[in-house]
Amino acid sequence: MSTLQGRKAPASPPPPTTPDAGARPESHARRWTGLGWGFVVKLVLMAIVNAFGILGIIAAFRAQSWLIFGIAVLLLVVADVVYFSKRALPMKYLFPGLAFLLIFQVFIFAYTAYIAFTNYGAGHVGTQEQAVQAALIQGERIVDGSERYPLAVVERGGEYGLAINDDGDIKAGSADQPLETVGEMSASGAPKEVPGWTVLSLNDVLSLQNEITAIRVPMSDDPNDGSLRTRDGATGTVYLSTMQWDAQSQTITDTATGTVYHATDAGTFTSDDGQSLPTGWMVHVGFDNFLRLFTDSSMIQPLALVTVWTFAWAFLSVAIPFALGLVLAIVFNDERIRGRKVLRTLFILPYAFPAFMSALLWRGMFNSEFGVINQLFFGGANIDWLGDPWLARFAVLFVNVWLTFPYFFLVCTGAIQALPADALEAAEIDGAGRFRQLRSIILPLVLVATAPLLISSFAFSFNNFTIIYMFNSGGPAIPGAPYTLGYTDILISAIWDISGVNGGKADYGLASALSILVFIVVAVISALAFRQTKKLEEYQ
Repeated sequence: MSTLQGRKAPASPPPPTTPDAGARPESHARRWTGLGWGFVVKLVLMAIVNAFGILGIIAAFRAQSWLIFGIAVLLLVVADVVYFSKRALPMKYLFPGLAFLLIFQVFIFAYTAYIAFTNYGAGHVGTQEQAVQAALIQGERIVDGSERYPLAVVERGGEYGLAINDDGDIKAGSADQPLETVGEMSASGAPKEVPGWTVLSLNDVLSLQNEITAIRVPMSDDPNDGSLRTRDGATGTVYLSTMQWDAQSQTITDTATGTVYHATDAGTFTSDDGQSLPTGWMVHVGFDNFLRLFTDSSMIQPLALVTVWTFAWAFLSVAIPFALGLVLAIVFNDERIRGRKVLRTLFILPYAFPAFMSALLWRGMFNSEFGVINQLFFGGANIDWLGDPWLARFAVLFVNVWLTFPYFFLVCTGAIQALPADALEAAEIDGAGRFRQLRSIILPLVLVATAPLLISSFAFSFNNFTIIYMFNSGGPAIPGAPYTLGYTDILISAIWDISGVNGGKADYGLASALSILVFIVVAVISALAFRQTKKLEEYQ
């Protein structure tokens, strides 16, 4: 009995567990856990990325932009490999930043450099074939006694075209596709049905009158055969150009005057007497754009004035606001001043306003006729702030100082409050006055903290297009200067003028060349300035 009591009863086997009705089989649960919602989200995001990537690849292929096509394919393939591979974990975080850097920095800079070595601009925006077509169109005239074809206006894939009945043959085409036979018809009159095309109704033709009268359908692949056009949407007439293109000799002959225009290496059709056709084509010109900046007599003096003012503008736009912000920061750091928080808030208000709106408001206030500057501060005197070169420079610099000094006020306030109090107390015990403390302790230590910000502010001011353009559009104009360059223009706004975006003659090649030079200048100055800032660290 005692022996039985000393022994433990054998453990009974656990009762069999019945599977929960709502539980999934183990294999299915494990499979679901392996995928997870994260995989589903990743799959959806990558599907969106692939959709946009394929659209970009197709667009680049149609435009025959092979460089963009190759980059797009490479980025899309790498993205799929990175995000569907378990071995590329670091690249999952690095790839988005690298892709954006490649697209928005490296590619844009490389494309700008490419344009700088071409004559791309007004009259030189396409290929030689497009220039030939433009020349033939400009000399196009209706053929006397030309046959009138019964015509129908057709549409396919959002593109409009023309279809004619040519002795029983249905011929159709568009601006990009010459006429070709697409069917036959036994009846006379305009085609009622055109294979591969949709015939527009009379109401549609009337509503699209301007678009339809502008359609030119080449009669054949030879541009000298003329083009089919319509004035009423019911009949078509062949138009021939007085210009004749000879692909073998690379010449265009004006049959009306007998003038022969030869294709040149500069991308123009030029006659023996020096006259050129309005439309040319884009070609590589080497360093011609860079040489023009230094050798073109019409540009040397205006660009020299703009360059000198750019450096003065960038330096003063940093030095004056920094000095003003530092003085105010020192003053309002004194605990004896009452209402410091309220006053500091008032001082930073200009920094809170949009710069372009502030520039427009100041432009109105500096108006010589009804501006409040003349009315309130100069007794209604007619001071031409925006028309005089030096007054305009002073005015735009004043506006920029008003906009930027709150930034330096905030930066200097933080730097001063971070200064070691024991250093200032020791200097005061040693008999150093306020100016001595400012020159030997406060200013060096503040410069150590703010030097990178000053360098970046200089680079920003060097390219501060917004204030220059919104305040005075770079005016007043420099007499005799090309591209409407003005006395308050800086290099970045001069690039804007040369590019012709504001309605002038566009010269993208020259503007890109100047952009490259500006980039080099800012990069060199910034690199030298950063090297000099290391000397300030000795004060720490």
